[in-house]
Amino acid sequence: MKHLFFYCIAFSVFGSMTLFSQTKSNIEIYQEANTLLQKDKVEDAYKLYKELYSKVSEKDTLKSYVTWYYLNTSTALEKENGMNQKFDKSLDYSLESLKLIQENKKYFDEKFAQREPWMIKNVILSYSGLNNLTKAKEYKSVLYKLYKENKLPEGIDEYFNFDFFKLGDKNIWGYEWYPELPENRSSSSFTKVVYYIYNTNSDGSDKDQLYRFHVLMYHQDPKNAKFDYILERQIETDDATVSGSYYQYTYQKEIDYKKLRNDIIEIVSQNIEPSSKRIMPKRK
Repeated sequence: MKHLFFYCIAFSVFGSMTLFSQTKSNIEIYQEANTLLQKDKVEDAYKLYKELYSKVSEKDTLKSYVTWYYLNTSTALEKENGMNQKFDKSLDYSLESLKLIQENKKYFDEKFAQREPWMIKNVILSYSGLNNLTKAKEYKSVLYKLYKENKLPEGIDEYFNFDFFKLGDKNIWGYEWYPELPENRSSSSFTKVVYYIYNTNSDGSDKDQLYRFHVLMYHQDPKNAKFDYILERQIETDDATVSGSYYQYTYQKEIDYKKLRNDIIEIVSQNIEPSSKRIMPKRK
C-alpha cells in the first residue's frame, strides 16, 4: 500500500512537470509566430499573435510587440481579402483592427493613433463592397467629424477611398472629397467624387490608369436646379486632358451611391461614350 502511495505521489509530481515542460511559454509562441511571418504564412502568424494578445499581461514588455504584430497581420489580411472582394472577411479584420487601435493608442506614439482614420476608411470600403451603404455612411460621418475638427493625418485629410470593385480585367476605385457643394453654383469647378479606372497586372494589382469619372458640380442657378451633379469622364494623354460629360447621368446633392456605382458599371461594361468632348492642351 505504501509503495502504491509513493508511486501515485511520484506520478503526480513528475507527470505535472512533464506537462508543464510541454506547455510553450509566451516567448516561444511569439518566436514561433515571427518565424511563420518570415515564411509569409501571415494567417498562421496572425492566429498566434491574436492568442498571445489575450494572454500576455499589460505589464509585460512583450505586450507591445505582440500588439504591433497582431495589428500588422490583421491589417494585411484585411487588405488581401478586400482586394479579392471577400468583403465579409475584410470587414471582420478591419473592425478587429480598428478595435485594437482604439484599445492601444494610448500606449503608443502619435503615428499609431493616426492609423485609426485609415482603418475607419477600410471599414467603409468593406461595407460599400457589401452594399451596406447605411453602415458605410455611419463610418463616413466619423471621418467628416474628424475633418471638421482638423484631426485627420496627412494622406486622408482631403479625401478618402470609399469604394473598390473589379469589373472584368479592371480595378475601379471610388474616392470622396470632404468639402460640400458650394452655394454659388457658378463658382470654380467642384468635384465631390472620383472613380478611377485601372487595367491590371497578372496578379490583379493596378497597372495603368485608363481614365476617371468625376461627379462634377453642374453650373446653374440652384433655385431652378433639377440636379446638382453631372458625370464627366477625363482621360489624360501626353499633350492634353480629354473630357466629356454624360448628360444622362446626373445626381442630387445627397448622392445616391448605389445609383452612382451602377452607372459606373454600366458605362464601363458597355463602353458608353460621353455626350460631349473637350480637349484641354497641357502647358509645356
